[in-house]
Amino acid sequence: MKKQLVTSLLYTLITAVALGIVYPLFVTGIAHVVFRDKANGQLIYDAKGRLVGSKLIGQAFTGAAYFHSRPSAAGTGYDAQNSGGSNLGPTSKALADRVQQSVAAETTSGPVPVDLVTTSGSGLDPDITPAAALYQVARIAPLRGMSQDDLQKLVQAHITPRQFGALGEPRVNVLELNRALDAAHPTK
Repeated sequence: MKKQLVTSLLYTLITAVALGIVYPLFVTGIAHVVFRDKANGQLIYDAKGRLVGSKLIGQAFTGAAYFHSRPSAAGTGYDAQNSGGSNLGPTSKALADRVQQSVAAETTSGPVPVDLVTTSGSGLDPDITPAAALYQVARIAPLRGMSQDDLQKLVQAHITPRQFGALGEPRVNVLELNRALDAAHPTK
């Protein structure tokens, strides 16, 4: 019995070290060598080398001259430590009231794309649909002193298609689009 107990404890220790420490460090090391940008969170820096965000985490853009992200239910807004949805169901009065307030706050006419007034499952979604980006063109173009056609072309250039032509949906990364917008037509 004592020999079996020692053997089981030894195997538990070896397995814990191998699978809990050695293997994760090995995989992380490979990821940092082969996929350096992705393993480090796809961070985005400005021309002066300052960190401005990540391609993977949404940010709040509230200025009228910027494309707006999806609303966030993560903490005080895009707080990665409090990632999570609102847990409000489709029959929730609180959800219906919040969506109605978001729709009423929109200054552009026409039906509001659903992703501009509802949160994502994580509350940290960095992307919006092409329809949501194009919906905001009428608000942003005059504030940037550019034509709607030129702004639509900028949006079209930032649409990421489905992966492998079949997985996911077309999307627009809001941070990258707003950076391109600032580079092409700074706010006045």
